[in-house]
Amino acid sequence: MTSIETERLILRPFIDSDAERVLDIHSRLDVIRWLSDPPYVPMADLDEARTWLANWASLPEGGPYDVGLAIEVKETGAMVGALMIVPEPNANYDERQIGWHLHPDAVGYGYATEAAAALLDDAFGRGLDEIWCGMFPDNAPSAAVAERLGLRPLGVVPDPWYEGEGRLFFATREEWLNR
Repeated sequence: MTSIETERLILRPFIDSDAERVLDIHSRLDVIRWLSDPPYVPMADLDEARTWLANWASLPEGGPYDVGLAIEVKETGAMVGALMIVPEPNANYDERQIGWHLHPDAVGYGYATEAAAALLDDAFGRGLDEIWCGMFPDNAPSAAVAERLGLRPLGVVPDPWYEGEGRLFFATREEWLNR
């Protein structure tokens, strides 16, 4: 996938030189606690970061909308986080989810909202029919991003893809384009 530019950001494929920043982000419990179920295991070293980068590099082979992108701030050139559209695990049909995570020093600037809106504009513009956004019920920062994006809140419900409850949001292409 090519890059997507916004007023302040470049959404681009990850590159090898992102490994140190990926390690910094994924070695923080305050970040990884939102990305998977316990036990939370911080990323250990640059080799693990390089493996993570290689896994994201192969993601677009999964489908036309599947992508994992680095979020880079134009003004500084800093890679501040990750943004993705990926298949829902164990989905019965072509269900996709959007997600993001940022380095703590990049939180509070609107980067997640700006990046996610640009990626959804691109994906829906290329024909994506619908998008899901799910998170842990107590992930208030990501819920606020989903709300700012205008995704339809479905509440805290039994998560259809993961165990337990999740806070879910949803949008169709028509809803997104008419927001």
